[in-house]
Amino acid sequence: MLVVIVLSIQYWYVTLSIAFIVVAVIFTPRIVRRIRKKRYFASEGFLAHKADIASVVAEHNDIAGYVSEIRSTGSFGLGTSSTGNQSHLATFQNTSQHGYRRDRNIAEYAASNVHNCSLQVVRNAAVDPLKYLMKYFDIKANEPQLGAVESLGESISRLEDAVANLKRREDQISDSFDPPAFILKHYSTEFMRHVGVELSPIAVPYPEYRFEYVSAGGNSSQHTSVQLNTKTIDALVEKLSEKIRFGKSAAGQRALMTTKLRGHIKTRDGHACKYCAVSIAMEPNLLLEVDHIIPVSKGGLSTIENLQTLCWRCNRTKSNKVPVRQ
Repeated sequence: MLVVIVLSIQYWYVTLSIAFIVVAVIFTPRIVRRIRKKRYFASEGFLAHKADIASVVAEHNDIAGYVSEIRSTGSFGLGTSSTGNQSHLATFQNTSQHGYRRDRNIAEYAASNVHNCSLQVVRNAAVDPLKYLMKYFDIKANEPQLGAVESLGESISRLEDAVANLKRREDQISDSFDPPAFILKHYSTEFMRHVGVELSPIAVPYPEYRFEYVSAGGNSSQHTSVQLNTKTIDALVEKLSEKIRFGKSAAGQRALMTTKLRGHIKTRDGHACKYCAVSIAMEPNLLLEVDHIIPVSKGGLSTIENLQTLCWRCNRTKSNKVPVRQ
């Protein structure tokens, strides 16, 4: 009996020892990392460098706020499908018996960016996406619609540039500290918070339109998606402008506002702000935008003579004001 008790005690001792070792192996590295992390963020070197680049961080945070401003005021929508615009008036219920008929795919009727259609339309849309986008999402070839597409393109372009600018700045700030690898691997967000950087969760909300086919029994489904990114928007502007008969109207000039033209204006102006003269040569992370000297809302056109390069601060200050000619 005594032998059995001794063996039991030894068994439990070995089991507890193994459990303790397993727990130590799992949790010790985490504990050590946390201790090292606290020491790093409290170190004189980290705090001194944080003070040295305070102005860089402040500039970053200003642009993070500007990104939110573009996102809230920009135009990020276009046409809608009418296939499900009355779906909210009805209630759908599948009363099929289990094992008799089971829906595998459900059509999305309530979404304005989804057009429920035949399989042939889905396949045709994959071949000629702009034609079917215009036809089924009510994007007419007229001057107001061209203006809406141009506005979408400008909002997308500005937000793309601003988001990319933020990312470059964050990389530069991180590189300037050169933190230990474990900090970036396990505590990257906390690292930026300690530095004082306000991380922006905003991504570019590219409108996406979908042509969807779902069989009656829900057994099969196919769809074609069209994302209105910069390349697609430029192509849509070109297609609309081909169908609109205009001379030197505002709509005709809006058709010129493409990514290629924006790049041309920035190059022409030496990638420098026409107001404050700061350039990317002086400030590599400078955020530049193309501005209408006389705003479109005031009758300005998208001619080369009416376009200029401004830094984001000057463009924000100018807003839609008409400059006073000397």
